[in-house]
Amino acid sequence: MDTYEAAMTVEQGGEAEEDEIRALQALINSGTWGLQGSVGRQMMGAIESGICALGNEPATDSYGNRIPSRYEVKAGTTGSVEYVEERSPFGRVFDAD
Repeated sequence: MDTYEAAMTVEQGGEAEEDEIRALQALINSGTWGLQGSVGRQMMGAIESGICALGNEPATDSYGNRIPSRYEVKAGTTGSVEYVEERSPFGRVFDAD
């Protein structure tokens, strides 16, 4: 899913919850934190709730704050793959599959 398609899915809502989660993870992975505030808040909410993991690379939000990669956080903590596997109703991270 490309960045435009992911942004539109998040903005308009996906046909299924899984579509929206895939779109949010795609935006997180691409480091697209500079979109309108509501999208960034959805991305961060998905990470905090354990639906999505942090991206593969560190990123910077629109305020200049550094967002670590999933490999920079301790396993089992917020943003890690293990955190998602424990909390997501799907039991996994939806990375480009």
